[in-house]
Amino acid sequence: MTQEARIDVELTWNHAEEKSSAEKVAEFAKHLPQGPWFGAPTGVARADDREPTYTLPLRSARPYRREVAVGEAAVYLADGHDELERPFIFADGFNYGPSDLPGLFAHFNAPYPGSQVGFLDQLLTAGIDVVLVGFEQRHTYIQANAGVVISAIQEVIARRHGDVELIVGGVSMGGIITRYALAEMEEKKQDHQTGTYLSWDSPHNGAWIPLVLQQLAYFFEALPVPPGEVKKAELIRSPAAQQLLYAWVPDAKYSGPVATASELRTQFLAELEDLGQFPRRPRKLGVANGTGNGIGRDLPAGQEVFKVQVPLVHYVQANFQPDGGEYQPIGEMRAAGQVRRGFTSHVPGLDGVPGGILDTFGGIAEALGATISTEYERSCFVPSVSAVALDYDPVEWNVDPYEKVEGADEKSALDEFKCDSENTVHSQVTKPLVDWIVERIVR
Repeated sequence: MTQEARIDVELTWNHAEEKSSAEKVAEFAKHLPQGPWFGAPTGVARADDREPTYTLPLRSARPYRREVAVGEAAVYLADGHDELERPFIFADGFNYGPSDLPGLFAHFNAPYPGSQVGFLDQLLTAGIDVVLVGFEQRHTYIQANAGVVISAIQEVIARRHGDVELIVGGVSMGGIITRYALAEMEEKKQDHQTGTYLSWDSPHNGAWIPLVLQQLAYFFEALPVPPGEVKKAELIRSPAAQQLLYAWVPDAKYSGPVATASELRTQFLAELEDLGQFPRRPRKLGVANGTGNGIGRDLPAGQEVFKVQVPLVHYVQANFQPDGGEYQPIGEMRAAGQVRRGFTSHVPGLDGVPGGILDTFGGIAEALGATISTEYERSCFVPSVSAVALDYDPVEWNVDPYEKVEGADEKSALDEFKCDSENTVHSQVTKPLVDWIVERIVR
């Protein structure tokens, strides 16, 4: 059995430094970028983007933990269609706050290298109607937003002309939400009439945000912030993050297990198990923004990534996640007299493994005024082994994250999957992925 992955924090207090630095720290906090850290990339709507044919308000028909989630669908009818005929329902992913459906459309329809035509326009031209599903709270429980997707599926079925089966899926966490929704409908004997399920860089076995950066988000949000601003760790502490992340910490002082730190993830995994993990009826497809050849990025496990000191304000050192080991240092932070040093044991070094990447270290280094090498700015967010739903324990992570997954369809819960030709930004639209998807759903 794999040894328990955990974090340990050494906390000390320098009262003399606390007194001398308090005012300078408060002044520094005024200039620190506000808002939650670690959001996934989003698109920016363009003036010449297609407008949706119409929009639909969505409301879950059942509560989850007393929460009734709501959202909206933007319906783009295919060229030559006056009503829904071949619907493709595609759900938004991991981020904070409400979905930006025009931005989601812009992201997935921007021309990309090797094509002058966006992905969604290719579908619309081929006669596939696009239904983008957004959520009022992207950061809430996956199960709550699955209720919104169920409502979208039922609304689309009611409006569809003919009986062509649906294509249902999503990007990032949207692929997990739709996976859960379809499995729940099957469990309740509700006919989802879906022939194909598609996930786009979805963390089927968990996502990764470096533990030292999670600590920093909590640490720096303790500094004074303007009234009404969303705190830096709000996305990290959200239900969605707790359910999605393989390793998670609840605050900057926490010592203990990281793979089971949140009961929300433990419960979510148990519920997926009860639902059979995946829906059984649809053909299950998936694409990964990471490579499938086992080649990651050269981010040396345990090595210092950046270090910055502003006298009497703060000192921060952040390392790449060490690969296993006992009581390995991951970083240090000091401000207003607080000194915290973090150590991990039996946590895999996932920063440089094959997978879809995010601007994690770079974004925080910039916020703190630290110098960082360009190649160190981004780290893995969704390992390829997770995006292709390889068969391994999502808590113990008893898998080689550098495993060559190309041609390993028999080890995946998906029927077919496609990895990118290089490790690209999480949710990035690339020619290899689009060509593979279009070949399978445009017939």
